[in-house]
Amino acid sequence: MNESTTLVGVCGAGAFGRNHLRVIRESGRAGLAGVFDIDEARAGAAAAEFGCRAFHSLDDFAGHCQAAIVAVPTAAHCDVACRLLDAGLDVLVEKPIAVTLEEARRIIAAASNRGRILQVGHLERFNPAVAAARRILTLPLFFEIHRLSIFTPRSLDVDVVADLMIHDLDILLAMLGRMPDEVRAAGIPVLSGKADIANVRLSFPGGCIANLTASRVSTERVRKLRYFQPRQYVSVDYARQECLSIAVDENRQVKFLPQAVTKQEPLKRQFDAFLDSIASRERPEVDGEAAARALELATRIVAEMDKHQQVVAESLAAASMQQGPPTIG
Repeated sequence: MNESTTLVGVCGAGAFGRNHLRVIRESGRAGLAGVFDIDEARAGAAAAEFGCRAFHSLDDFAGHCQAAIVAVPTAAHCDVACRLLDAGLDVLVEKPIAVTLEEARRIIAAASNRGRILQVGHLERFNPAVAAARRILTLPLFFEIHRLSIFTPRSLDVDVVADLMIHDLDILLAMLGRMPDEVRAAGIPVLSGKADIANVRLSFPGGCIANLTASRVSTERVRKLRYFQPRQYVSVDYARQECLSIAVDENRQVKFLPQAVTKQEPLKRQFDAFLDSIASRERPEVDGEAAARALELATRIVAEMDKHQQVVAESLAAASMQQGPPTIG
């Protein structure tokens, strides 16, 4: 490791924190400073696995790192990220950037005040198939997006919109460059106390419509995006990292055109982009402002879901009143 190698630590030794530890250790461009977790046993186990130091306090951790990845529960993002930024570290914080827009603004302000790099882990931006789809984007008029996952106890501190759908919200906003002017949404809890499945319809200025479905209670894993634009249909499989264009030529012949995709782990591409921003001191592609816009849209969606839940509750109550109490024959 040479003198210019950036020492990066990971705050949070859960499942995703361990993925970050692996990527840093495998990188030839950074040094792994260590790991911190409020659960010292978990931090110690991660440190032993990845051959690094386990820190016993956030201050000690900050004092031995030049940059940090924040992979703690979302509720702690604001406090941890702000403390690390105030300590002079460049920070990559996992998505969503925070629980509320107010917290997001606090993180953004802390980075700005200290002149630090702030990147947010909207991982699909670094999916090579998404990059291929963006290269052939012209005038998208309709999006159909599905993100389905098998239930796990991970990330149950947030609903399915903040857990899964926010990836696709970020991609949509990056592709379209504007917020929707109409949001319709429905979602229900199934296996947790928060919405586990959601369906959303977004209407954007200019007529583009986007339908999104996200579920963390599926029996299968699906991660697909499709968009339609004049004379062309584009399909993206996030998991397979495949992008297919189906176009109609001037002779009305249908052409299937697989787009060139150089497959690479998005987490590694994301980390390389973080190191690039640290070296150049240039604003990351997925900065705090981009993450705040995705969070703002997610917040609007959840508000609409709450309205729908209220309507459903009122309908159920009315139906119960009409049926009357059960009778015993």
